[in-house]
Amino acid sequence: MEQQTLLGGEMDQPLASRLRPQTLAEFVGQAHLLGPGKVLRRLIEEDRVSSMIFWGPPGVGKTTLARIIANRTKARFINFSAVTSGIKEIRAVMQQAQDNRRFGERTIVFVDEIHRFNKAQQDAFLPYVERGSILLIGATTENPSFEVNAALLSRCKVFVLKALTEQDLLQLLQRALSDPRGFGGQAIEAPQELLEMLARFANGDARVALNTLEMAVLNSPRGADGRTRLSREVMEQCLSKRSLLYDKNGEEHYNLISALHKSMRNSDPDAAVYWLARMLEAGEDPLYIARRLVRFASEDVGLADSRALEITVAVYQACHFLGMPECTVHLTHAVVYLSLSPKSNSLYLAYEAAKHDALTMLDEPVPLVIRNAPTKLMKELHYGEGYQYAHDAPDKLTDMTCLPPSLQDKTYYHPTAQGSEVRFRDRLEQIKAWRAAHTNGQNQT
Repeated sequence: MEQQTLLGGEMDQPLASRLRPQTLAEFVGQAHLLGPGKVLRRLIEEDRVSSMIFWGPPGVGKTTLARIIANRTKARFINFSAVTSGIKEIRAVMQQAQDNRRFGERTIVFVDEIHRFNKAQQDAFLPYVERGSILLIGATTENPSFEVNAALLSRCKVFVLKALTEQDLLQLLQRALSDPRGFGGQAIEAPQELLEMLARFANGDARVALNTLEMAVLNSPRGADGRTRLSREVMEQCLSKRSLLYDKNGEEHYNLISALHKSMRNSDPDAAVYWLARMLEAGEDPLYIARRLVRFASEDVGLADSRALEITVAVYQACHFLGMPECTVHLTHAVVYLSLSPKSNSLYLAYEAAKHDALTMLDEPVPLVIRNAPTKLMKELHYGEGYQYAHDAPDKLTDMTCLPPSLQDKTYYHPTAQGSEVRFRDRLEQIKAWRAAHTNGQNQT
């Protein structure tokens, strides 16, 4: 059911739709692409547009820009939905576009959320893009490197659209209050501070900004003088909850966990807690974050503070027991602890170095001296012969070699001087000194 709003019959569309820019002059934002002399503006103005993909967050003008290009180039505009269009529909439209091309009519096919098309659907566009039967403009909020087929991506120019600035959004909001397609001609008072509050809330999304403004206007009382005055109370009600940009399976998921991880590594608890809150409030699984903290405890703190592993495992259990929102404080406990802990990646480096040798060198047999010999045959083959039981030695150390011959002098673990790892470094130096002395003594005899 369509909603009647202040401007009567023209108001059966949302404000954001009514104010959709028709020309480049009306388009707000993306100055890095559409400013004077910039590449995309030149392509549009000189009518040299080729197939392209617009990559950017919601509400920055991807669909609007595609429509402007179609109007500017006088091309037929077809809007495809990744949800409702199958291969049969794609091929039918492609064939029609190919027929129209014979009569000199160009066709721009706009595919919103192109990342939602499967491989077969994307492949259906490929031959028509190659032949020039259509100009394909895809829009996506996801990284096209991962979501668009390589063959199709190679035939499209990718343009990255940025979230609108607060100044961009203020310009849009002020236009909405003055443009006849919006609230122009209506007696509406909107204090600048409320518009600024709304611009911050919209988080770079023009659609959110305009739709929220419309909600605020429709819910504000009209005075006896016929003027509608936006109040802080009404605006705060309209801004009660922001939907954070987040996709637990998309690139932003990995961007945010990377931000959390690197903030902790950089010993910045404030940044780490902020990124933690961003993830949790957007709906991330707390157990996923807890698992990443357990990994961090050994990868980035390690033996510099072995308690870090104990604490993160305990926090994982707390998250499992309690769930959201109670477990937020436990995750914060771990994040702050890890941020302030001394850092050592020596365990990570040790394993990576050993893994490299394990994968690239010959699979040398386990030295006989450290093999078990549970059978008579194995004893006859000298399994375990010469094995030294460290607990029987006075210093609990032996001069027995456990690495294969080709790796005798290899060192994987290099302790740092951070935190508690100093104790492990000193102990390792004592062990090496003892072995060097006893090995030299044996060599001399």
